[in-house]
Amino acid sequence: MAEVYYVGVDVGSASVRAALVTRAGLLETAAEEPISIWEPQSDHYVQSSAEIWDKCCTVVKRVTQNVEKSRVRGIGFDATCSLVVLDQDFQPVPVSQDGDKQRNTVMWMDHRAEEQAARITNTGHRVLSRVGGVMSPEMQPPKLLWLKENLRESCWDKAAHFFDLPDFLSWKATGSLTRSLCTLVCKWTYCPPDGWDAGFWSSIGLEDLLENNFSKIGSATCSPGSPLGGGLTQDAAADLSLEAGTAVGASLIDAHAGGLGMIGADIKGFQLPCEDQPISSRMVMICGTSTCHMAISEQPLFVPGVWGPCLSAMVPGMWLNEGGQSATGRLIDHMVKGHGAYAQLQEQARQRFPHTGENIYSYLNNHLSLMAASGPTVDLLGSSLHVWPDFHGNRSPVADPTLKGMVIGLPLSQTLDDLALLYLATVQALALGTLHILEAMKEAGHDIRTLFLCGGLSKNSLFVQIHANATGLPVALPDQVEAVLVGAAVLGACASQDYSTVQLL
Repeated sequence: MAEVYYVGVDVGSASVRAALVTRAGLLETAAEEPISIWEPQSDHYVQSSAEIWDKCCTVVKRVTQNVEKSRVRGIGFDATCSLVVLDQDFQPVPVSQDGDKQRNTVMWMDHRAEEQAARITNTGHRVLSRVGGVMSPEMQPPKLLWLKENLRESCWDKAAHFFDLPDFLSWKATGSLTRSLCTLVCKWTYCPPDGWDAGFWSSIGLEDLLENNFSKIGSATCSPGSPLGGGLTQDAAADLSLEAGTAVGASLIDAHAGGLGMIGADIKGFQLPCEDQPISSRMVMICGTSTCHMAISEQPLFVPGVWGPCLSAMVPGMWLNEGGQSATGRLIDHMVKGHGAYAQLQEQARQRFPHTGENIYSYLNNHLSLMAASGPTVDLLGSSLHVWPDFHGNRSPVADPTLKGMVIGLPLSQTLDDLALLYLATVQALALGTLHILEAMKEAGHDIRTLFLCGGLSKNSLFVQIHANATGLPVALPDQVEAVLVGAAVLGACASQDYSTVQLL
């Protein structure tokens, strides 16, 4: 039988990726394109939905160029939970004071709405029980409130459609306004089977969103992987160089796609403590610019400072709790690239790995091993240097976006050794943050036996080992290292109806 394929598209913070995935779940080929991030003011981060779609088209064309288009059975999208704003003609609406219409997307990591988030928390409304009791500025209600209060004429009054970025992409592909339960439940306070809580939106001053059965934020919903519309529209098919009608699955948030791609992994024969245990004994960590900690349960568990429980937001019929750290890969880059010895590090890494493509972190990991060769283990090298890693606030479990980071134990010197130790202390701080989240989840009833890691940081051997050491849990890495892309492709496979559910893939 001729091979058939599914396409997964992943929109991260700084790039768009696509992969061609086989029926067996193997990644055939992948492509990546960078996307722009603008920071018009401190803690304001914006993007262009038009640019993001264009880059999606570029990478999809690249991965499908050598296959018959009739063999591409489905396509799925995942993306960051950023907020896209369009007018009644589906044209972009500016989300910043500068009025640039193309910059119409408020990024997930934009913290402009901290004050609005605090006010929403202070209402004590019942919907807050499903977000750990605290409204985060990274969720959509405070961002919407900020736009109404600060950009009334240039944005709010002109806006007719507010999309989570994953839902924007599926709309762009199919013309369907149906939203994914993943996005609405996790980031918008939607709660099936009851749906929107009109009293919540009225209580925070956004009663205008109730108009036309909540049409601006989503009247129709479906589970991730459900087929949308009639598949690819003629326009979208032309943009992507695929056949019109190709199945498109309802989307996922990027972290949830990684979770879907990993949480059901076959681990028989590895002697892991989660073997022969329900998948609720696993936590998936999607580690990139930020880190998301995903755990599921058969019954709803309420974890203070941790988002959820959200029904069917990742795995059908299961309740999801999502912890997280707002800056992980981004924090490591910030600490390393801001150090006085960074230029020396770059030069040393170039000399050591001139042809292999190894990066500065491979060099630092090796440098730390050499430092430990004549003394304590790598773990103990940083025993006098301590980092509090909440440079961009604490998402979980303290749930305080106003927190800042700190470093204790800095010397006057700025040698390469000093840089390596600061890097180590930062990784250790992030791992201890994961332990803090794990302890909160266990106290609420989760029984986590094994960590499953994917994303860019999971390719860093020191990051992985330190997490195992700090948590005392074994860490499993996927055979298919691009688990997020595989998870996105699963959505397309499910929508093609080659499979009846995402759980059977």
